[in-house]
Amino acid sequence: MSLCVPKICVLNKILIVWMTVVATLSCLGHSKSEFEAIFNFENSNSDTGRFWAAFLAQPGPYGMTYFKRPVGRATDGRLIVDFLAQALGLPFISPYLKSIGSDYKHWANYATLASIVLLPNTSLFVTGISPFSLAINEVPDSDCCCLELKRLPSLDIFGKSVYTFYIGQNDFTSNLAAISVGGVKQYLPLVSQIAGTIKELYTLGGRAFLVLNLAPVGCYPSFLAGLPPSELDAFGCSIAYNKAVVDYNNLLKEALSQTRGSLPNASLVSLVYVDTSSVLLELFRHPTSHGLKYGTKSCCGHGGGTYNFDPQVFCGNTKVINGKPVTATACSDPYNYVSWDGVHATEAANKLTTLAILNDTFSDPPFPLEQFCDLHGIA
Repeated sequence: MSLCVPKICVLNKILIVWMTVVATLSCLGHSKSEFEAIFNFENSNSDTGRFWAAFLAQPGPYGMTYFKRPVGRATDGRLIVDFLAQALGLPFISPYLKSIGSDYKHWANYATLASIVLLPNTSLFVTGISPFSLAINEVPDSDCCCLELKRLPSLDIFGKSVYTFYIGQNDFTSNLAAISVGGVKQYLPLVSQIAGTIKELYTLGGRAFLVLNLAPVGCYPSFLAGLPPSELDAFGCSIAYNKAVVDYNNLLKEALSQTRGSLPNASLVSLVYVDTSSVLLELFRHPTSHGLKYGTKSCCGHGGGTYNFDPQVFCGNTKVINGKPVTATACSDPYNYVSWDGVHATEAANKLTTLAILNDTFSDPPFPLEQFCDLHGIA
């Protein structure tokens, strides 16, 4: 059966972060979970194939660990969104725009590789920024002309959903050079738009929001390559970049606090700041304490050395350098690495981060999911 493009409606410039819309969410030990869906709009950290459905096919060795082939994920295996779905007893979520082999009974993942919060002012082919900005994401409504109604969630789904946000990394890293000039306050529009989106979703019936903060990009091999040792801390991470991350996350946390207090019936709303940055920072700094071996070194890359990252040739690609073709290949043990390709985390790191989210150690205020559902184990 062919799947044609549905009629679209716009949800007031949805600028969310990490969305997966899932219908009829059922957890182990309960006849029905309190939540029937998870809305997720994000970037490559949870893109399950939307970008690759629209543009070039993804090469190997992406997907090598769990799926054994490329499946549109920018890592070797599963993402945080995949592990979260497994923990809640859900299937993996099909990416929006992928018409072949998708199951939209559990809705679609709107996350897109290289997406940003703000509207892009350039082309994908110039800077690599995705045209699928969160400012222009659209969601099909009940009048969709091509999808069967039984394949769509119920009309009252907004009040029965968890909204997860994990966005802003590409906006942040695309302008790192300006941090010393304008300071982190230049990113106030990002946190303001995220807060504004939460308010809009509240008016639609949303009551549970999880906002994951910005990752410690100062530990990413792609940003460390070429930096002098004097700019690194005792763990080999960029002092300046991670300080900017801390400043940004403080802005985000304060904006969420103000938003939480401004919502009507605030006591009935769960607006949670999730400090996944601290989780990843711990993994980068002390990988061996968590069953890993390498923190700031890429599994998939070229050049070996401290970072195994060459900005001239990315994971899975081949390029002629100094007259010779070179290929960025993957290590044989990605389960020992925090960084997959210098930009994204490995499946192993994604799993550890998800476990931290589920046990509620890094949530403010606390949001123990086990109070709403009996969680499945993550394998």
